[in-house]
Amino acid sequence: MPRVRTATRDPDVDAELAQRIGDRIRDTRRRAGMTQQQLAGERYTKAYISALENGVTRPSMVALTYIADRLSVPPSSFLGESHPVWSRLEVDMRLASGEWASAVDGYEALLEGTLDVATRAEILRGLAEASARLDRGRAAVAAAAESVRLFTSLDRRADIALARYWLAYGMYLADNETEARAMLASLLEQVRGGLRVEADFEMRLLTAMAAIESRLGESGRALAYLEEARGLSDDLDDRRRANYLFNLAISYRETGDVEAAIRAGQQGLALYRASGATFESATIENDLAMAYLATGNLERAAELAGEAHAEFERAGDDRFLAAVLETEAQVALAGADIDRALSLAARSRHLARSSGNRVVEVAALVTTARAERQRGNHEAATGAYRQATEMTREGAAPGRLRQILGEWAELRADEGDFQGAYELTAEAARVK
Repeated sequence: MPRVRTATRDPDVDAELAQRIGDRIRDTRRRAGMTQQQLAGERYTKAYISALENGVTRPSMVALTYIADRLSVPPSSFLGESHPVWSRLEVDMRLASGEWASAVDGYEALLEGTLDVATRAEILRGLAEASARLDRGRAAVAAAAESVRLFTSLDRRADIALARYWLAYGMYLADNETEARAMLASLLEQVRGGLRVEADFEMRLLTAMAAIESRLGESGRALAYLEEARGLSDDLDDRRRANYLFNLAISYRETGDVEAAIRAGQQGLALYRASGATFESATIENDLAMAYLATGNLERAAELAGEAHAEFERAGDDRFLAAVLETEAQVALAGADIDRALSLAARSRHLARSSGNRVVEVAALVTTARAERQRGNHEAATGAYRQATEMTREGAAPGRLRQILGEWAELRADEGDFQGAYELTAEAARVK
């Protein structure tokens, strides 16, 4: 299913928080004697700082940290007076900025407190989203199911729909495509029947349905959903349209239409850049690099991954830097530069481990295993596959586990260990 970086919030509450943060940024900037252009520096634009100060938009934690650093104040000074370590606002912002592991920790800590029913339901939905983003399907299902139950008791139909979306997402990650498809189809019917949720919710449902149909081998149906979603995108502002195009590109890539993925990704990238969203631009550059890698265009893949690398490094975001390093490792391996691939994969694993990005750490281990296998170092490859398998078992990602077990089985067969290969293949068949 397509990735969604933004958390769901009540629009009135979101506007109030944005205005409060904006007022504090403006006051701090003026006390520092800086202009909006000076505060923006080389990373952002004067227009973006103005939008923040006027409450038109709310900064990600990355942007907030950058602004606080330029003003020589702690980021917490913008969040309010006497917030606890894990304030609701801070956790929501971590989710919105893609810091999913931190968001999971925060939501779990918030759930330990005394909460009213509505707040508990909202926090559980945030926990479900963050868990889904980390490919923790079962955890997402558990949190989303309780959120659905609580919102149902409050008769909040739009919130029920959003929580059910993440419930379906968790089911998809747990390889329960049939239930996920049925739930999304039901949500799509409700939206078409007049249920108002969010401006882009119908498109999210359509792209999610496309991803499921693609996994089930129904590429025709998948593309039909994608084309229907494309027809809804014109009514969105640049940022929402860019986010849609990004998700569309991912869905196209999952259907195997890499060229369409590249076209949609480039359109989304242009919109992100035009709106001053440099961090988001780097995210889509990394995904585009993977699409170009799939077409065999290693030069373009390396170029895009390098641009994303530079932006994440400037932002000081180790979580996303780990992901782009893993992409660069795959590009190097495809170019037969095994030593560089191993070096990049090792750096990716280190940053992924320190930032809690288990998904990327597993991916880097798999790339390491492939590189060692190509070099003929089967012992090192086996060690990497074993570690990746153990981590994937803990993370409960059945599809990924089957893939790793399959590759490891091939390695054992190459070594002449046909009994070991059979055991791994049998285990893969049992994974549910």
